[in-house]
Amino acid sequence: MNRDVVRQFINIVALVFMLVMNGASEAIPLNGQTSAEISNRLPIFFVPANYVFSVWGVIYVLLIIFTVYQALPSQRENSYVRRIGYWFVLSCVANGTWLVLFHYNLFALSMVAMLVLLASLVIIYTRIGVGQGTVSRATHWCIQVPFSTYLGWITVATVANASYVLYDAGWNGFGISGEVWAVVMLVVAAAITLTIIITRRDVAYTTVLLWALVGIIIKQSGAPLVAGAAGVVAAVIALVLLWRLFTRSGGDSANRLTSIRAS
Repeated sequence: MNRDVVRQFINIVALVFMLVMNGASEAIPLNGQTSAEISNRLPIFFVPANYVFSVWGVIYVLLIIFTVYQALPSQRENSYVRRIGYWFVLSCVANGTWLVLFHYNLFALSMVAMLVLLASLVIIYTRIGVGQGTVSRATHWCIQVPFSTYLGWITVATVANASYVLYDAGWNGFGISGEVWAVVMLVVAAAITLTIIITRRDVAYTTVLLWALVGIIIKQSGAPLVAGAAGVVAAVIALVLLWRLFTRSGGDSANRLTSIRAS
């Protein structure tokens, strides 16, 4: 059988596996607790309000769009889909495995699954060249946007998962308060996001981070240091994104004007 056809089929199976695992984790739920219940139970400051987790619905819809698109006969030899290879399959397996481990409070092991998921998405993100050149609308919306959105959320989830691991291990933070460590993690998240904005102008990735930051502001309103830092970080990210989009528009206009003059 054609290797591209095999990959298309396995991608579909992997997505179905992930969707079933996610549905079961909330409907059953696994170990008698939902992800939101676990998050609310632990005194972690790097956690957004419950409504923020609805982003998973958006991510799943986008991944379904990608999976259907890559399964089309016309996309069998799509170079971008080929670059993704089986990394998408690995991300689906890691996602489903993480759910089981997290719901059974095996936070250290869940961190391993989360890192595998993060690594697979980073590899996909770099291979499909988000923000690194002009692509067709179909490639942008059916391939790049789904993985930009997914990676944006998993960036936040990885930091939050690390917080769960450290809390479960009884780490005292070197005597530094949890609020201060949350601010440190916000700064790290900001640095990553600003790098993405400056180098790739990735609106989808940045939007997810802003969505999470607003949720942290709301959730941690009783911790002024954390909420305030999240507000500052969100404002800086939003301003830098607008600046980069504006400079791109300005650059495009200048290029068009130069072309007109040359002609």
